[in-house]
Order: sequence, then C-alpha cells, then structure tokens
Amino acid sequence: MGIFSRRQTATVEQPAAAAPERFAARSATAAATLDPALRELTGHWTIDRPHSRIGFSVRHAMVTTVRGAFTDYDSRLYFDGASPGDSRAELVIRVASVDTGVEQRDAHLVGKDFFDARRHPEMTFRSTSTTQESGESFRMTGDLTIRGTTRPVELQLDYLGSVVDPFGYERAGFDGTTTIDRRDWGLVYNQRLEAGGSMVSEKVRLQFDISAIRSS
Repeated sequence: MGIFSRRQTATVEQPAAAAPERFAARSATAAATLDPALRELTGHWTIDRPHSRIGFSVRHAMVTTVRGAFTDYDSRLYFDGASPGDSRAELVIRVASVDTGVEQRDAHLVGKDFFDARRHPEMTFRSTSTTQESGESFRMTGDLTIRGTTRPVELQLDYLGSVVDPFGYERAGFDGTTTIDRRDWGLVYNQRLEAGGSMVSEKVRLQFDISAIRSS
C-alpha cells in the first residue's frame, strides 16, 4: 500500500525545463537510499485484520475528536521492494461494519445521512501510482469510492519493518494517513452550532495501521 508528504519546503522559481531533471535527481537519490531489506518483501500480501486498523477520526462539536474503524474488509496488496512504483493495493470495505463504540452513532452513520449502506454497501480504495519519497516513506495515489462517487486521494505511507512471527508468518508493517473533505463524496449532513461552526467537521482523517502477511 495498502494508503502525502509531511514535509514542507520553500518554493523556489526554476526554469520549467529543469523540472524533469529535479524529479530524476530525486528519484535517483531515493533509489540509492532504498533499504536492501525492502527488496526481500517483493510479493503479494494480505492485511491481518485482528492486528490492523482501518480507521478514521473527525472533530465533533468543534471541541473533541471521535474515532472509529471498519472491521470487515477484503484486501489485495502487492509490494515491489526493488521498484516501489510497481506496488499496488486494493481495499473493499463493508461500511456497515463501522464501529465508533456507540451503537446509536453507528446506526446513524450507516443510514441515509452518511454512508447509506443499504444502497451503497461498500466503499473501495484502488491505488493508481506509488512514489518513493525517501528511504522508507512512500506516496500512494488512488481512487477512493464512497456512495458511488470516486475521487482521487493521496496517502502518506511509511514502512515500519518486517519480522517472522512465532507462528512462521512473515509480517510487514505500514502506517498510512490522509485527510479528506467528506462533502466531496456526498456526505454533506451536518448541524450548525449556535456559536458558529458545525457539529461534525467536514474534514476526516483516514488512518491505515497495517500488519500485512505474505500470501502463500
């Protein structure tokens, strides 16, 4: 994935013709700093749901943060450690599995005001490109579909490491984050506060805490 750069750099005007050269230089530097261990991870993976979290967080009433997760989903991941640009990911999430810890709130989320799970039971993410930003940080661009609307998103994706667990499974860990405006996918329901602002923020932070297992 699987899923943006946290760094901010000053803008410096350069001739347009220099842009491809700068990109090539950055790609060459990234390739040179690629952890050799990443090459060993090339192959197909699936998300281990009991040890992963596909979650979100959103401001509520302007003063606190509500967190939730989706517990039912399928995944198909391919990671290419030698050529990260060939990596890809697909997630199919059953929106009725949303869990915020409050049944009444979950029922509201799967209803017509938000996900409308009866008409749109699934939301999906399918990657379209992956770029190595630094040694173990990547940017994954993909199409996110919610309520039948598809829009592009970018994930900041960080590789956390790999291990063979006591049961013989080869695991790799990744963290992915992005922030979206839910209104872009038709999730426009809200209530206004008397003091100004909205009951539920339009900005939603998506979080992918991934423990992936190599597929046989």
